[in-house]
Amino acid sequence: MRLTLRHDLKFQEREDISNSIREDDGPPLRVFSLDGTPCDCAIVAMDGGLREWAPEIVPSMCVSGINPGPNLSVDVLHSGTVSAARESSLYGMPAIAISLATYEHTDYTQTLEASMRVIDACLSALPVEPANLGRPNGSQGLGERSEGLGGVLSAFAEGDLILNLNGPERWNGSYQTVPLGSRWYHNAIDMRDIDNIGVAFEVGAATIEDEDIPGTDCNAVNSGSVSITPLSSWPANHPLGLSAELLSLATEQSGSGLPKWLD
Repeated sequence: MRLTLRHDLKFQEREDISNSIREDDGPPLRVFSLDGTPCDCAIVAMDGGLREWAPEIVPSMCVSGINPGPNLSVDVLHSGTVSAARESSLYGMPAIAISLATYEHTDYTQTLEASMRVIDACLSALPVEPANLGRPNGSQGLGERSEGLGGVLSAFAEGDLILNLNGPERWNGSYQTVPLGSRWYHNAIDMRDIDNIGVAFEVGAATIEDEDIPGTDCNAVNSGSVSITPLSSWPANHPLGLSAELLSLATEQSGSGLPKWLD
């Protein structure tokens, strides 16, 4: 993740884009752009920017993505896409991060189709206006959380749990709700001598190794499924951090492969 500090970020309303994609019989559409990182965009929207420019809009959920490339396993710790979803959730906004987990093509059609089913399920389960937006009660939240699957839904609705979705290179039509897998990056740096600069390093990864662990996001995507992984918005030792028991419940899937608490 990356934040832009002490630097002006250009903000625009993009009527050219909204006019080109708006349907004649569809709802009013407003599109904005910000010259910043995904996390910058989330902060500006949540902390007053959207209220200032479009007070008639009260979002129900943040959708971050679709990102080109995977955000699996350890990727969630440094992903801008996941960070924007998490940043929104810190303000009490339900959020989902979405990625196309391949660099082989940039056809988002299947991942978009798969994502819309999950987004529709989320919106059907959520209130129109987030009840915990701005976190008026701080770490006290909205009161004692119920047990079981209802408690998982409450955690999502209050912004204490986010979803991370990855679409495979070619989707087989199935979903799997799974925990994170184990992914390792090897030979991540390339060192070169450059004229007039000297030694320079490029950070990337020559090889990526996914451990073969059944029932994880890496294996789900590698088998052609869309992976859905519930993540705690907060560290485990934060007052709002989710228990291992609740995260385990959050990862239970229904017959459709979607989270049981959504389906």
